[in-house]
Amino acid sequence: MVSAAERLASSIDFRTLGRATELKKRLWFVIGALIVYRLGTYIPIPGIDPTVLQEILQQQAGGVLGIFNMFSGGALGRMTIFALAILPYISASIIMQLLTVTIPTLQALKKEGEAGRRKINQYTRYGTVLLAAVQAYGIAVGLENTTGPSGSAVIDPGLFFRISTMITLTGGTIFLMWLGEQITARGIGNGISLIIFTGIVANLPGALTSFFELGRKGAISTGVVLFIILLAAGLLAFIVFMERAQRRITIQYPKRQVGNKMFQGDSSHLPLKVNTAGVIPPIFASSILLFPLTIAKFNQGSAPEWLSTVTSYLSHGQPLYIAMYVGIILFFSFFYTAVVFNPEETAENLRKNGGFIPGIRPGKQTATYLDYVLTRLTVVGGLYIAFVCTVPELLISEYSVPFYLGGTSLLIVVNVIMDFITQVQSHLFAHQYEGLIKKARLKGRR
Repeated sequence: MVSAAERLASSIDFRTLGRATELKKRLWFVIGALIVYRLGTYIPIPGIDPTVLQEILQQQAGGVLGIFNMFSGGALGRMTIFALAILPYISASIIMQLLTVTIPTLQALKKEGEAGRRKINQYTRYGTVLLAAVQAYGIAVGLENTTGPSGSAVIDPGLFFRISTMITLTGGTIFLMWLGEQITARGIGNGISLIIFTGIVANLPGALTSFFELGRKGAISTGVVLFIILLAAGLLAFIVFMERAQRRITIQYPKRQVGNKMFQGDSSHLPLKVNTAGVIPPIFASSILLFPLTIAKFNQGSAPEWLSTVTSYLSHGQPLYIAMYVGIILFFSFFYTAVVFNPEETAENLRKNGGFIPGIRPGKQTATYLDYVLTRLTVVGGLYIAFVCTVPELLISEYSVPFYLGGTSLLIVVNVIMDFITQVQSHLFAHQYEGLIKKARLKGRR
């Protein structure tokens, strides 16, 4: 059931946006920051031959580089200062989440509240710089050893090119990390998510144009084009429904006495999302499966026979690829859910605050019950992600649908839009609430 707060938020008239000065300032800041990001995706690093680079990217369009180029908003394909995008920060955040579960010192930091969270964020930033530097150096070396039909991708290879490329790409990632934090603090929504969202959406018009061009030339029939459009609309509606789906567990708080007054027991809900893992499982699954394909394409003509055989079975749309894709998504759905949600810790927090689930004893039995419910939800969530990501994969292999219309990009776009709209509604609701308080005060003075 929809809560009263959600009903009030959804009923807010967006015409109040014109009177919400603070919200307008935040929206303009977000727009300005994202424009700066898009401009940076067109500033190339020095020493690169753009013609050869474009030839190489076309050869690697279906591999891991295609995924990274999508997340970077095309910056990797143009080899600009933002070629690494925000991916090193995402990787560092995931690694830090895993370490927080396994290392007692980090577990203690997490329990310290805001101070501990700031320290963990600082460690994440250090990890981002380290990962970005390593990846940037690897890209520089890889570019020096890569040649296309027109020659080498690097005009003047050597130590100076490697160092300058490493500094430039690392600096670009650090700037994007700072820009994302500024958007989160001074704008609306999660800054990192909005940067990734902007990169994907910026390339959607070109992808859709190429898709409709295939229909115009007759490569895809009109019926298939209409079917894919309707299927995409249905997938979007299905994703919205599933991302909003929750299992709300009733939490009861007993009566309490404060002084001579007895307060009635209260009840609330513990919301458990169906898709707790988010978009992490399909990103990991795609990266793992497409890695052999990328290696094989880089070594065309010189790759061993066994690698060519493996890549032929792991091509888009092949039964083995689909089966392994679904299996890896399900595995990471359970794995990442176990990382981000700890039933024992949640049960202990409920017990300390005097809360309990009706019919379930506090402590170990509560943890067991939460784990049971979460396991069933994760099965549904994993199958949902696998379905949403598998259908576009079949369309990509069968009808040459643009890669940007894949399940991972759809999940990211829908999640970011929903989060952004929710936060805008919250600001509008707060502005409307402040207006009501001011009116009440004026009436009281009369």
